[in-house]
Amino acid sequence: MLTSEETERYARQIVLPEVGGPGQQRIKAARVLVNGAGGLGSPVLAYLTAAGVGTLGIVDHDRVARSNLQRQVIHGTPDIGRLKVESARDAIARLNPNVAVEPHAVRLTPKNARAIVAAYDVVVDATDNFPTRFAIADACAAERKPLVTAAVLTFYGTVTVLKPYETGPDGAPNPGLRGIMTEPDDSVVPTCAEFGILGTVPGVLGSLAATEVLKIITGVGTPLVRRMLTLDLRDMSFDVLAYEDATP
Repeated sequence: MLTSEETERYARQIVLPEVGGPGQQRIKAARVLVNGAGGLGSPVLAYLTAAGVGTLGIVDHDRVARSNLQRQVIHGTPDIGRLKVESARDAIARLNPNVAVEPHAVRLTPKNARAIVAAYDVVVDATDNFPTRFAIADACAAERKPLVTAAVLTFYGTVTVLKPYETGPDGAPNPGLRGIMTEPDDSVVPTCAEFGILGTVPGVLGSLAATEVLKIITGVGTPLVRRMLTLDLRDMSFDVLAYEDATP
């Protein structure tokens, strides 16, 4: 049940007919894992916290650096040198003390991914490297957990939802990450450190990823399963591309 304080806090969300009290209670009961507390993870964590997600797990082994602060808005200057999971935990507590935080100060790998993912209802991939991205996608597929995955670089971004353990309207299995792309050599993949990124880009994509999480939890709308939203913020072009499993 919602307390009177929670009812007041989430009033503007509860008044939405599509959400209401039952939807808000589902949000409160939800356990969401966010892999990465950086540029993408910051807005995801902030908006899921504000929305009232009951438990947030955070996976990140890194520490806050000064160069992070241009876009990783959940951290502040006093947090430089701190573990990101600890800085994010404190920020969440300031924003909404009703949210429980489970920090995982580790790098997610194929060896530990399934054990971590299994404890959550929905997972968000907010990482910046492909080995971790594929490890979490494989774990979510094996554990039958919906995965919201986003990516950003320079002025661009993408977001999609993966549910390869379910079938689509055509009766065929939904694609997993390995069904829509081949794992690249991470040493040749462009990075934000090399090519740069406008600070607002991960804010936009992180907000969209958080929206997909709330849609999955509440059942509102249609998640981006089999569809990828692509953005180019230089000219504010938004496209939704349908895709199918390309596995031979």
